[in-house]
Formats: sequence, C-alpha cells, structure tokens
Amino acid sequence: METQQNEKNYWKSYGVTSLFIVVLTIVLKGIAPFLDLVNISLLYLFPVLFSAVRWGRGPSFFAAGLGVMAFDFFFVPPTRSLSVADLRYIFTFIVFLCVAALTASLASKLRNQIQQAQKREANTAALYALSRKITAISDLDVLLIEIVQHIAETLDTKVAIFFQNQLGEQELTAYSKNDKDWASDESHLSIAAWVNVNHTIAGRGTQTLREASDLHIPLATDHQMHGVLAVHVGHRSVLEMPELIPIIEALSDLAAVAISRVKLADEAKVAQLTAESEKLRTALLDSLSHELRTPLATIIGSVTGLLEGEHVFSADDRRELLLTTREGATRMNRLVGNLLGMVRIESGMMRLNKMWCGIEDVVGVALTQLKDSLQNRVIHIALDPELPSVPLDEVLIEQVLINVLSNAIKYSPEGSEIRIEAEKAGDRLLLSIMDEGAGIPPADRERIFEKFYRGNRTKHIPGTGLGLAICKSIVEAHGGSITASERKDGRQGTVIELSLLLTQ
Repeated sequence: METQQNEKNYWKSYGVTSLFIVVLTIVLKGIAPFLDLVNISLLYLFPVLFSAVRWGRGPSFFAAGLGVMAFDFFFVPPTRSLSVADLRYIFTFIVFLCVAALTASLASKLRNQIQQAQKREANTAALYALSRKITAISDLDVLLIEIVQHIAETLDTKVAIFFQNQLGEQELTAYSKNDKDWASDESHLSIAAWVNVNHTIAGRGTQTLREASDLHIPLATDHQMHGVLAVHVGHRSVLEMPELIPIIEALSDLAAVAISRVKLADEAKVAQLTAESEKLRTALLDSLSHELRTPLATIIGSVTGLLEGEHVFSADDRRELLLTTREGATRMNRLVGNLLGMVRIESGMMRLNKMWCGIEDVVGVALTQLKDSLQNRVIHIALDPELPSVPLDEVLIEQVLINVLSNAIKYSPEGSEIRIEAEKAGDRLLLSIMDEGAGIPPADRERIFEKFYRGNRTKHIPGTGLGLAICKSIVEAHGGSITASERKDGRQGTVIELSLLLTQ
C-alpha cells in the first residue's frame, strides 16, 4: 500500500512541475514586453529549483527540459515554433540546461542530506524514547510489553517477542495490541527457533527468507541469546529494507540490553536472598546451638544432681536445683516462643486479637512470669493512675514486655533498678522501660531491632538477636512504634519506649 502511495506521489510531482511551468509561462507572457529574454530564461530556473528541493533529480531535470521548450516555443523568435532563427540561442539553451542540471544536482543533494539528517534524527529520537521508557522498569513482563508497544508505534506495524522455554522450544512472550493472531502463527516459532540457534537476522531484505513478509532479529548481548524480535514488514518493498533494517536492529540491541539488565538484576536479587538466607540460617543454628545447650546443660545437671544425690541434698538445696531447672526450662520456652513468633511474622500468619485492656494488667502479668529471673533487680513502676484502656492483643503485648524486660535484666548489673513508666500523650500511650546497663551506641539503636543483630558490646552475652525484632513487628502490627534511646535523667542505661494507639 505504501509502495502504491509512493508511486502516486512520484507521478504527481511531474504533474505539479508541468502545471508550475504552464502558470509561469502565462505570467511571463503577460510581462514579456518589460523583460529581456535573458531575464525570462533565468526565471525558468525557479521550477527547476522547486522540483529539485521538493522531489529530487527526476522532476527537476524534467522541469529544465520543459522550461527550455516553453522558452523556445513562446519567447525565442520565431515564436510558436521550436526552430531557432539565431543560432546563438542554441548556446543559451545549452548554458541554461547546464546551469539547471548543476542547480538541480546541488539542490537534490541538499534535499537528500536533509532527508538523511531527518531520518537519523527520527531514529535517534526513537531510540531515546525507548531508552527513557525502559530505564526504570525492573519487571521483565512489563519491560517486554513496553518494548513491543514502542516499536509497533514507532514503525506503525505488528511486533512480537519470542523466548525459549525450559523445554528449549520457542514460545510467544509479548506482542503488540490486537496482534495476537498474527503473532501466534506457527511460522514465527520455526523462524524464531532458527534465528535463536544461528544468532542471525532472517526475513525480508536479508540473505535468509529475503522475500518473507516478516523480519526476525535476535535479541542478543555478548553472545548470549535472550529472545527473538519479530516485525511485520510485508507492506514495505525490498528496496526500503536497507534503510529500515538498521533502525530495527538498533531498537532490538537496545531492547536486548534492557532485557539483560533486568535478568541480571533478578539474578542479583536471587543471589542476595540466597546469601541472606544462608546467613540467617547460620546465625539461627549458631544461636540455637548456644542458647539451647546452656539451659539444657543446666536442666540436665540439676536433674542429675537430684537423682544421684537424693540423700545428700537438703530441702533447700533441692529447692534451689528445682528453681534452676525451672529457670532453664522457662528460658528454653521463651526461646522457642520467639522462634515460633518470628515464623508466624515472616509467614504472615500473625493475627491480632484486639481487646480493651489496662496496661497495668499487662505489665503485672509480664512481671509475674519473670519474677524468678529478676536476680535481685529492683523493679520500680510509675504508671499514671488516669491511664485509659488500650485496644491491643494482650498475649502479644505481654510477649513484647517479657522480651524487653528480659533484655533489661540480661544487660544490667545485679542489684540495679529497672524502671517502668507509662503516660498518655495525645492519642497514644507511651510505655517506657529503663535499665542501668552499659547503654546502646547511637549507631546500633536502629539496628538492634533487626533479626539476629547483636551489638559489639553484648556479643559476649548469650542471645539470639530475635527478641527485639519480634517486638518491633508486633508493635508495628498494632499501629505503634518502638524505639531505643539513652536515659535523660543523667544515669547510664537504655530506654526502650513503646508507643501504642489509644484508638482502634
């Protein structure tokens, strides 16, 4: 269809050129008494220049020849005849034709240069537009759709991309709008398979299947095949392909680079996740081997002592051993609870069962469960008596308080004070737990809420690094926040502050 249009425009150029000379001749005939023949001959160069710039050499040479004939017929004596009375006019005609030919050649050359510049500009604009569209895309499926749509709009044709599946077969991966039937043709799959194996372009205007109605280009980078780009070019002549193929190859190269970038990014993510998973697994195993072994050794030692020294130990000694056994079992139970809690959080299985509760009741339950672990710490509670009830999951918030208080006990010296305060601040309840430990360096105050993170100051103290990470997840699930800071009363130590919403 485009070829027919070009042929129609080609013959139209000769018709317009003829009309131009006819109109010019009529005008010149009217003003001939006021002009010399030399001036009239020069004015016939205008159709030549116009035709050369507008349509090229053919119409311009036609304008030159027709102009000479019109000049001779209407203006050179004897008029209305192609014969020439004065042979000197023959020299004038030759000079006119030479000037017209030279002018037409230069104008036509300038026109071709302008067209080439416009094509290069259009190609560069198409490449830039595609590059801008796909730069920020990180999803492969979205990227492929964007590529086929852009190329289809740029070339005004049908476009599809084929990838190799796990079985080594070509399959349709992306196609331009409303072109699924064309893209699903079995011939595309067979040609795409050949292109994928040979890494060579095939289709119209190439050495392979040069008369086909489609063009298949490999999407490859550094000898790595990513897929095959299919472009429908059936409405273009073979003569147009040498100009069309380079722009399609440039677009396909840009698309291949983008596809390679996304694939490498995905591989990097997988590698990073694998490394992090391995790191977490190692940290978990190390923590479990240490954390479980210590209370197990304590329990086994206490039980063994009770069994083997039944008549040696006094009642107080037996009670001490039993308390030690219970403390070890409680520690193991807390560790297993933290692990199960993290599993529930990571898997998205954690569900809140909110009820209106008094924060003093939650604090009381947590302290009751930890009463055997206080190790002579002094607990000071300062709760505002006017505190309202809070909508929360009582069991989960108890776990948060137990984890925070356990850390306060673990990282503060024996006999020190642990202070618990609570107050209302706007639509939130602020609950603070303060200890008199060594404190947390500013650089670690955010990281202590990460899974398995242990600060340099506390690596010698047993722990998994899960407790505060679980607290953070639970508090944030309630719409609150948890932070760590230094004490503001001049004492050394750490403040862990929970902020909970007072409304559901």
